[in-house]
Amino acid sequence: MKKAQLKIQQMAFMLIAVTLFFVLVGMFVLTIYVSELKNSAAVLDEKNALLLVTKLANSPEFSCGESFGNLRTNCIDADKVMILRERILNYENFWDVENIEIRKIYPISGNKICTLENYPDCNIIKIREGNITTEYSNFVSLCRKKVFEGEVENKCELAKLMISYNEN
Repeated sequence: MKKAQLKIQQMAFMLIAVTLFFVLVGMFVLTIYVSELKNSAAVLDEKNALLLVTKLANSPEFSCGESFGNLRTNCIDADKVMILRERILNYENFWDVENIEIRKIYPISGNKICTLENYPDCNIIKIREGNITTEYSNFVSLCRKKVFEGEVENKCELAKLMISYNEN
């Protein structure tokens, strides 16, 4: 009788050990799966933010449209943006972003923040200022109309459209 009880105890301990082994293996696999899921979520968030930057650049409030010749993508009308900047309170909850900034890259002209008084002799247009959490950007053409020798001509410069938004 004692031998049979000993065999039953051995079997119970083996079943517990095998169960614990499979639970640990399952937890290890689950940890790897959750880690990969977090990485893919971060990649999707970054992709969505970059798409938001492009969508913003091509929105009617920013876009050049056909005013500078052919229809252009990722082209921002600087004159339109300067007017929008003054009326940004009307767009308070229109875009789900905290910060919108356009920074001229080329030609290099210092670090002057644009106002109606110093425009176009500046290179940073702050449209909406807020808490900068994570910043995403895309290169755009920043175009405006310029009078040169009595003729109106198009002047386009390389710029960077930068946004940051709450990642809730």
